[in-house]
Amino acid sequence: MREAGAMSHRSLNLDVADGVATVRLTEADRGNPFDAAMCADLRDVATTCSLDDSVRCVLIESTGRFFSVGGDLASLGASAEALPAFVGSATVDFHAAVSRFASMDAPVVTAVHGLAAGGGVSLASGADILLAARSANFYAAYQGIGLAIDGGGSHHLPRRVGHGRATSFYLRNEMWSADDAHAYGLVDEVVEDDALADAARSLAAQLASGPTRAFGEVKRLLTASWDRPIDAQLEAEAQAMMATARTADAWAGISAVAAKERPAFEGR
Repeated sequence: MREAGAMSHRSLNLDVADGVATVRLTEADRGNPFDAAMCADLRDVATTCSLDDSVRCVLIESTGRFFSVGGDLASLGASAEALPAFVGSATVDFHAAVSRFASMDAPVVTAVHGLAAGGGVSLASGADILLAARSANFYAAYQGIGLAIDGGGSHHLPRRVGHGRATSFYLRNEMWSADDAHAYGLVDEVVEDDALADAARSLAAQLASGPTRAFGEVKRLLTASWDRPIDAQLEAEAQAMMATARTADAWAGISAVAAKERPAFEGR
């Protein structure tokens, strides 16, 4: 078993304890922007979490006034000639991180406070469970500077809020309050500002005590269901059921419930 422990990067910290990998964005003085370093750091921690057998839930949170202001304007505005290459390079790392968070067994919980803009919305929308402080706002941002969408926003947001509402969000460059985002389906739960950190950590701890392998199968089944015909999806469900039936957690869970006891899952 590999265990990450605590790791510091330029733009974020990673700490693994009690099954929860906490990814904390730490460039508060800059608004936690998506620059080359942030994208590379996210890729590195996503890879570390996906390889660490002790990670049973990932919690993404941030420090400072904002969750993330989105793209780093200093990097984007450095040179018109260099802009396409910068964007192309940064998205390779950013997208690798999003893909690994989406495909790993461990559920991803994201806690948003303040402003989430552009790539911050994309990262947040990819969470398995998204919590927001009541004062949080979600801002499309990309079209305000003439860019498209990255970070999986075009994949995850429509699945959460529907095609029409996602289209309106991006094309009209909208900003949603936390309550609006909850009503639309982007946010799973809105909590008071001073309760966000504790609520997110409590949820992460709860998920970290669950059947991690089964969580992974559920995540992948739900994602794939949008593109598969029913017969293919049913077969995928059967394969996933057989895969989880071979886990120690499944037998422990069935045995405990049959004995009217509380299951104790170990993530294997």
